[in-house]
Amino acid sequence: MRNSALTTFIQQHRRLFVLTGAGCSTNSGIPDYRDGNGDWKRTQPVRFQAFVAEEETRQRYWARSMIGWRRFGQAQPNDAHHALARLEARGQCRLLLTQNVDRLHQAAGSREVIDLHGRLDLVRCMACAATIRRAHFQDELVHANAAWAQLDAEMLPDGDADLERLDFSAFVVPACKSCGGVLKPDVVFYGENVPRDQVAEAEKHMEAADAMLIVGSSLMVYSGYRFALAAARRGIPIAAVNLGRTRADDLLALKAEERCETALSFLL
Repeated sequence: MRNSALTTFIQQHRRLFVLTGAGCSTNSGIPDYRDGNGDWKRTQPVRFQAFVAEEETRQRYWARSMIGWRRFGQAQPNDAHHALARLEARGQCRLLLTQNVDRLHQAAGSREVIDLHGRLDLVRCMACAATIRRAHFQDELVHANAAWAQLDAEMLPDGDADLERLDFSAFVVPACKSCGGVLKPDVVFYGENVPRDQVAEAEKHMEAADAMLIVGSSLMVYSGYRFALAAARRGIPIAAVNLGRTRADDLLALKAEERCETALSFLL
């Protein structure tokens, strides 16, 4: 059923600043992090400091990622992604800022996208900055850890898998072929700073927007919430599509507590 208030909000604004989160991709089979109250559903993802400092943390991360990537890497855009791509095609979305790392907005046809937290389809060397496609690195992981490739587990957010109570000490993590350095997915881990140039670019677009639309994000992470604060300071209206509480509830002019693809279906 069409949400007439949301329809009117979107029709009335021609320069929307759109921010998306995990709820936008759940219908593509990628789990989200938080429940309806904004609390963690599971233990928090790996922290940047632990990944850098501890070999055992890297072994555990890449073992889980090797299993989870089989499904994550096959995920396809859903109607929410296609609806937002249509919004850009209509000339109403000047920028889509996503907290997701799945690149499904781009796969759906969105062109003006900032991946605020990076992209999981690339792996980057922390020493020399050389990159490799995640799909190619998957082949290296499987070749070096053939026995692990037989395992299966529930996929978790950001493409890892629910492997617990296993001994990861024998898992082999290939090094950078260019310099021998430590390889890390090209995403922003918890405890790591969002690139300043991306924040600055998004802020520039925010200054030109006449409204903000939040889709599928509780905004519990400050990197996204800061843009709702910026919109409120500018005095432009903010609408949100999200199942459950958001950190910006008291800033909203409108809230649609529906699944993203349902709320935005009128755009298709």
